[in-house]
Amino acid sequence: QEQVVESGGGVVEAGGTLTLSCQASGFTFDDYSMGWFRQAPGKEREGVSCINWNGESTLYSDSVKGRFTITRDNAKNMVYLQMNSLKPEDTAMYFCAAGGRWPLWGLVPGRGIWGQGTQVTVSS
Repeated sequence: QEQVVESGGGVVEAGGTLTLSCQASGFTFDDYSMGWFRQAPGKEREGVSCINWNGESTLYSDSVKGRFTITRDNAKNMVYLQMNSLKPEDTAMYFCAAGGRWPLWGLVPGRGIWGQGTQVTVSS
């Protein structure tokens, strides 16, 4: 079974830090680009960050540039999102996803491999 499983979400104060983890299994991890997406109630799912197969290319949405860092460890089939200086507007369900194309901004449910999400809540 191809799957990715997120962990690390929780409640954090504004200005704080969280690191999300995504464990992949059931597919050849370094054949895929990886990404993080988020969705708040009443809003469309949006791309946060993505990283190519070997980690040499990364992209970030304007709202998180300079604050978030995406990394991957192909030996462990893991991808991470370190989130610094968190803001209340970062509150959302965060999803990890794998896809065969670059970049991943256009990846939608029903394509690629999606996790169930992990909730991040930033209090002010």
